[in-house]
Amino acid sequence: MEEEIKQFKENPKTMYLVTEYERLLANLNEAREMAEAGGEMAELAKSEVEELQIQADALLAQMKEIVEKDKEEAAAPKSLILEVRAGAGGDEASLFALDLAEMYEKYALTRGWQWKSLDDSQNDSGGYKEASFEIIGKGAYEELRYESGVHRVQRIPATEKAGRIHTSTASVAIMPVRETQSVKIAESDLEVEFSKAGGKGGQNVNKVETAVRLTHKPTGISVRSASQRSQLKNREKALSILSAKLEELEAEKSAASESDERRVQIGTGDRSEKIRTYNYLQDRITDHRIKKSWHNIEKILSGEIEPIIEAIKEETRVDKEAAE
Repeated sequence: MEEEIKQFKENPKTMYLVTEYERLLANLNEAREMAEAGGEMAELAKSEVEELQIQADALLAQMKEIVEKDKEEAAAPKSLILEVRAGAGGDEASLFALDLAEMYEKYALTRGWQWKSLDDSQNDSGGYKEASFEIIGKGAYEELRYESGVHRVQRIPATEKAGRIHTSTASVAIMPVRETQSVKIAESDLEVEFSKAGGKGGQNVNKVETAVRLTHKPTGISVRSASQRSQLKNREKALSILSAKLEELEAEKSAASESDERRVQIGTGDRSEKIRTYNYLQDRITDHRIKKSWHNIEKILSGEIEPIIEAIKEETRVDKEAAE
């Protein structure tokens, strides 16, 4: 108990509460002594003991909750890797992957998070075949974690002269980057390749082999980082991305081994799961996991996705409470 009290005194959020808690304990001890002494005030003292005990217990519970929440926030990922990848649909799928990346970037900036491009591969249409980004900011992972999965778009491409509706897909993966990775990577399991970064960034970018690709031989997972100016920093960033991918792989295996009753109904976060449809003709976005729809696609794709995120978080909370 002494250690706990010390912890409360050192935490700025509980410092004032622990002072009140100690005052209550002093009064509680005094009331107990009066109750044990007997006499005319004994009954009144017993009643006061009960009331003071209730107050002290409630205050202790409040302080414990604050400290526990602080621990959870400290353990929460401070950044994440967001990966978009074009699926079925050719150029239209790559353009949709670009739309999704821009939507998340605009949302991230409205939340005050940092957005960094790590690597991308574009096709002739200017869309993304695949691209990865880092988002740094408090609460970013908790906000975006349920965006993982297959996103489907139904619209008429700009190049479609007959006015036919095309259905295309793009996958999104959200991977937490933790300060202490749970997955250990042996150096002998890595295959390292260096290349020129290419793209914007000055003369050095195209002349020096600063881009790094790491391949994890046991799983075949390959990642590339070209966003940093030095080979060493790109290697560190690539290793961070690889660790996040391996942790995601472990989490998916763990979720797959659990019974259906124990899974949260929102989904496992598996990128193969179709989670949302963007229907341009009906100006409607539908999340299939919670069976809810929103209108005004252009507004949402401009970064205003908070209503969708909040609805999913609420549904997740309800599912967890029901499971418990």
